[in-house]
Amino acid sequence: MASTTATAAEGHPREEAPRAKGTLYRGDLGMWSWVAHRITGVLTFFFLFVHVLDTALVRVSPNAYDTVINTYKHPLMIVFELGLLAAVLFHAFNGIRVMLVDFWSRGPRLQRPMLWTVLVLWLVLIIPAAISMITRAATELFGG
Repeated sequence: MASTTATAAEGHPREEAPRAKGTLYRGDLGMWSWVAHRITGVLTFFFLFVHVLDTALVRVSPNAYDTVINTYKHPLMIVFELGLLAAVLFHAFNGIRVMLVDFWSRGPRLQRPMLWTVLVLWLVLIIPAAISMITRAATELFGG
């Protein structure tokens, strides 16, 4: 028993990947995907919370509700709508990837290609949406 433990302890030393300068973590793209998934989840939850609150205003004070809704109609709010769209799209696509990694037998082996697929899909959908939404905001702000 002692010889097995000693052999395992004396095995090949693990070489650690060089730590990137300026980052706290040594993770790769998967770690950043995990962080982005948590952040987009919290942002989406925050939006839903605010949405429930401002919708509840209609029962408390219809005038306050109308004021809030008029604030949301400002063209600069389109930037926040774009952020919400970007967060929800990434969170949804990455959530599907996480489920596939967890419940599909080939998922763990294919998680990196699936992550790149998520990012490409996200970009293919968010770029035209961003162009359209920012064009609309600029048109409303500056006329045209």
